[in-house]
Amino acid sequence: MADFDAVIIGGGHNGLVCANYLAKAGKKVCVLERRNIIGGAAVTEELWPGFRLSVASYWMSLMQPKIMIDLDLVANGVKVLPTAPGIQPFSDGRVLVYWDDAKRTCDEIRQFSPEDAEAYPRFVKHMEGLVVHLRKLLFEVPVDPTTGRFKDVAKALAFAWRFKAIGPRFYDLWDLLTLSAQDFLRRWFVSPQVLAAFGSYVSGASSFFGPKVPGTAYVLARPFIRDSSTAAGPGGLVQGGMGSITQALARIAQKQGVQIKLNATVEKVLVENGKAKGVRLASGETISANIVVSNAASKLLFTELIDRKDVPAEVVDAARRIKTDSSVFKINLALRNLPKWTALEARGLDFNPGSITLAESMDELQANFEAVERGEMCENPYMWIVTPSAFDSTVAPAGFHTMNIMGGHVPYKLKSGPWDEAAHEKLFDIIMTRIERYAPGFRNEVLHKQILVPPDIEAIFNLPGGHVHQGELTIDQTFFRRPIAHYADYRSPITGLYQCGASMHPGGGVTGVPGHNAAKVILSDN
Repeated sequence: MADFDAVIIGGGHNGLVCANYLAKAGKKVCVLERRNIIGGAAVTEELWPGFRLSVASYWMSLMQPKIMIDLDLVANGVKVLPTAPGIQPFSDGRVLVYWDDAKRTCDEIRQFSPEDAEAYPRFVKHMEGLVVHLRKLLFEVPVDPTTGRFKDVAKALAFAWRFKAIGPRFYDLWDLLTLSAQDFLRRWFVSPQVLAAFGSYVSGASSFFGPKVPGTAYVLARPFIRDSSTAAGPGGLVQGGMGSITQALARIAQKQGVQIKLNATVEKVLVENGKAKGVRLASGETISANIVVSNAASKLLFTELIDRKDVPAEVVDAARRIKTDSSVFKINLALRNLPKWTALEARGLDFNPGSITLAESMDELQANFEAVERGEMCENPYMWIVTPSAFDSTVAPAGFHTMNIMGGHVPYKLKSGPWDEAAHEKLFDIIMTRIERYAPGFRNEVLHKQILVPPDIEAIFNLPGGHVHQGELTIDQTFFRRPIAHYADYRSPITGLYQCGASMHPGGGVTGVPGHNAAKVILSDN
């Protein structure tokens, strides 16, 4: 008799979401996490005494309300804190403030272009009309339209029927999926600053491309995807950091009998006669289960965790080709004081911004990407900055502060040599120099720093290439092609082996959707 109904490889948020849904259905579940802390890339760690930081993901913008309500996350301690508006300062001294009120935001845009201010409401209406369909698509199990099997043809027809309302918007959606962000945005906006304001979402999506590259426009939908009008409340800064989400998921799971094992590195998926039977840990321990669910990246699963004899060679080859190049860095800081943003002071605005975006133009963003392709550090990296301690007293000692910086653009491999201590320090100097253009003297406020470049992110979180989505979100790696052709339905070539991680539809970001959808498929099969 198997030890468990299901064993899940990886205790990130998707693995925990999947575990919760399986446990709710009466399954006996075990979650295995290779690190000494649950949560995958959604963790809060005390990096320095009293300073608690979201080491990787750090803003809850995509966690789906359905999942939050199903699992009762708000009642179990997930609290989104109110913050001040975000800002985007420019080197000419102007600043764009992202007010919650649409009229005030239009007034902000007007300082750069009256034409763009008039276009902004039309742009928002257009995007909101598209995301109605995208939200539904999130919870679809991708169909394989190539098998010729009656049941798959029936599923494809049923899918087409459910989405028949897309009809009039089909070409709009196609444009979103195929155009460059620049070409898409130019349908509404002309100002370089306004184009940069929206085009910088491409760099903020942790993807390996510039805003002038075809297929990047889809990223512009991300800020609109989450419906903040439900009982789950809005997205935003989570009290206690992103680890509060995964700690809540873990507590809920354990209440339902889920066993969680830390420091449990899976070495192999055990397969007998074409069926998954459990896993072997690096310690030598074997855990048997009726099904195995992988929250690990598909590239790792098929190339490292399964014996070659147990999986078709073409699947291994396809998994090896999954694009996982990353250009993302993450900086976590402990501070004496918060930065003083010159552009805010010049306008007489006295508040600590909820977020700060540093991006001057689409040309700059594209040049950054091209530098990465050459294996170089760019001089003006994109950054999205938050200071959680300005709104959350639980993450820093009294009188001190924390800062998270998610940025692009850095190469996985430097042309000049390894990512050694000197290279990390060079990157840090570039970052401080850029921030000080908008907040003079800021580097003097830094007490402690953690500098993570793609190889560091890869090593800590077991993400190939350091890619936070476990694979690029390009049109050839989305929906029924994610992670590879024929295996986008959360199953695998091996009976009883499923996938629930960011490698699957709809991809990365703290959404919980791959875990939810995988559990739905597993329960339908078992």
